[in-house]
Amino acid sequence: MSRELLHVIDQISFERGLDRDTVLKALETALVSASRKRIGPEGDIRCRLNEDKGELQIFCLKTVVEETRDPLVDISLEDARKIDPEAEPGSKVEALTNLTEFGRIAAQTAKQVIMQRVREAERDLIHDDFKDRQGEIITGTVHHKEKGDLYVDLGKTEGLLPRKEQIPRESYRNGDRIRAYIREVCKTIRGPQIILSRTAPEFLIRLFEMEVPEIQDGIIKILGAAREPGERAKIAVFSTSKDIDPVGACVGLKGSRVQSVVRELRGEKVDIVEWAHDIETYLRNALSPAEIESAEIHEDTKGIVVVVPDDQLSLAIGKKGQNVRLASTLLKWGIEVKSRDSMRQDSGGEAPADLKTRLVSLLGINSPQADSLIEAGLTDTAALAGSSVGDLTTLKGFGEKTALKVIEASRSSAEGGQGGSDDEQQEKE
Repeated sequence: MSRELLHVIDQISFERGLDRDTVLKALETALVSASRKRIGPEGDIRCRLNEDKGELQIFCLKTVVEETRDPLVDISLEDARKIDPEAEPGSKVEALTNLTEFGRIAAQTAKQVIMQRVREAERDLIHDDFKDRQGEIITGTVHHKEKGDLYVDLGKTEGLLPRKEQIPRESYRNGDRIRAYIREVCKTIRGPQIILSRTAPEFLIRLFEMEVPEIQDGIIKILGAAREPGERAKIAVFSTSKDIDPVGACVGLKGSRVQSVVRELRGEKVDIVEWAHDIETYLRNALSPAEIESAEIHEDTKGIVVVVPDDQLSLAIGKKGQNVRLASTLLKWGIEVKSRDSMRQDSGGEAPADLKTRLVSLLGINSPQADSLIEAGLTDTAALAGSSVGDLTTLKGFGEKTALKVIEASRSSAEGGQGGSDDEQQEKE
């Protein structure tokens, strides 16, 4: 085998970005397959690279015979003794073989196996490369869209941005540049699959890391993030230096740094929260700009009952319950927000089961609907009375009719007092 083949091997290695030994191994495997096509499944063939001659030499294990019938499997005693002086008829020797002896079909098989092995090696290389980059932000070009999913050209391979990982209401056309977070890298029959995301909280974190040099230097640390993609997000930051304000550094001069992140997230509002060791301080920062009068912290259940002035209730809860919901996710604590007025009516607070029972009875809703209200922090009648139908229909289990019924029952309760509202509700039912 001449140096020309070795040149081809080097060329394939360079063009495909593969290790030379990987291509050589693929060739060896191909020649084994080719030998079996030509001399049967029992054929024994090995390849060795002779660097001195610049040749890939092929050796076949042949049987020593008095008279050669098939040069692919037999070798004469005379020729065998040139290889092994002690060879005898019936013994086996490893003989150098010419590739041309394999024939056209075997050569075609070898070519197919080589290409298959090279493709497999390429896929493994791509998988290993992207696996090491999992958790990074990558830039690609939108290739095409299929059933709402985007396929993104990443150079060596394609990435998949599923519909659920896309920010609501954003749209892309073929050829558009797009940045996304590498969420997962997995192997499939067709090769590596790169799952991308633009909705993951980690995407928000990586964007801030790119925009804020103090984060890259380790002076400021990001200790949590929560998102409702396309709507609002909260990110918790902490400074290891007393001289640097973590919130101010992330906001940047005239808001330049945070605005760069907001633009990438298509206008998603981002609250930068200063992290604190003390859970109550951290809570106050997370619910800002709402003012908190007091917080009842239950360490055993990881729950917090927050009391705010009546005029701060809607601000603390936020639009569609976003503020309290994001704060709860950020702290990893359950948060229930109550107004000062509701606390007067309910001394000492309610157990979760009692709270659900009261909501079901007072508002004429079912248990899952009550769970939705509790999860959104909408357990106060004053807050519910001030809600809109649109706010409530975003909750699980709420249609327009149910939303109207809840608002009307809440207004009746707020106007007539807790006891009167219960009686009225029972009459309606």
